[in-house]
Amino acid sequence: MTTSSRLYGPLDDVSGDAGYGDGHPQRVGFFTDTSVCIGCKACEVACKEWNGLPDPESDALVLTGMSYDNTGALGASSWRHVAFIEQAVPPASALSRDENGDLIISATVDGEVDGTDGAGSTRWLMASDVCKHCTHAGCLDVCPTGALVRTEFGTVIVQPDVCNGCAYCVSACPFGVIDRREDDGRAWKCTMCYDRLRGGLEPACAKACPTDSIQFGPLDELRATAEARLSELHAAGVTEARLYGNDPEDGIGGAGAFFLLLDEPQVYGLPPDPVVTTRDLPSMWRWAGLAAGVVAAGVAVAIAGRTGRP
Repeated sequence: MTTSSRLYGPLDDVSGDAGYGDGHPQRVGFFTDTSVCIGCKACEVACKEWNGLPDPESDALVLTGMSYDNTGALGASSWRHVAFIEQAVPPASALSRDENGDLIISATVDGEVDGTDGAGSTRWLMASDVCKHCTHAGCLDVCPTGALVRTEFGTVIVQPDVCNGCAYCVSACPFGVIDRREDDGRAWKCTMCYDRLRGGLEPACAKACPTDSIQFGPLDELRATAEARLSELHAAGVTEARLYGNDPEDGIGGAGAFFLLLDEPQVYGLPPDPVVTTRDLPSMWRWAGLAAGVVAAGVAVAIAGRTGRP
């Protein structure tokens, strides 16, 4: 069985989380190592160019006043967003360099930042955000038309020719990723360059990233790479480094796009403990059914009592 899509062509029937199970290509994803992101925005540009994304409804050339970030957030026309976060340098942080002597992150040692006076200085936390392609995807659960599907690569995409603009997916996403375009009302988000994947190519953003901050590949291999990188940073004294979205036991079953962060998730605008928004739906329906049954029983008793009167 296949699902037709004028944009992407025939899709294998990969309903539910079985989309990356037996008989399908290995599940792929993104690992974004924010410790080597330089904020160049090459990923944003490559994403827009490959996918033909229009400028946002707001003027893209006007700075928002929020640092050097003129994108602001992920949206219907911005499927990659590089955040620029200015932060006071923690005095206890360690300056970490790789085997070639190159700086890994900006931090302080004995009050200095890369040879400058650390007093009152700041550091940049830069991170390229994207749709998480959740294992348990609330957007997929609530879509009434089947516009949202899981592909044979384990990713989640929107078929715009099937979307009716109801926006259920917008409210169901725990990360605020999906958005509607004002001109046509339909929902849009990152497809992990599904058309490129079908052609054996890596997504445009990963291809364009000059520092390999965005890494693409089989998800299991990326998780192993991320664990090794985390251990490397911890050994170098960067104890604040942590992984986000890599745990298959978390509230979304693990993300298909996960991150290495240098501070708390909230600093990057990410929820600390994301949970699939449809998690409680079965119990809610059970309680609703029980309540309806109680009401029906009460009505039946009342009717029986009235008909039983002389």
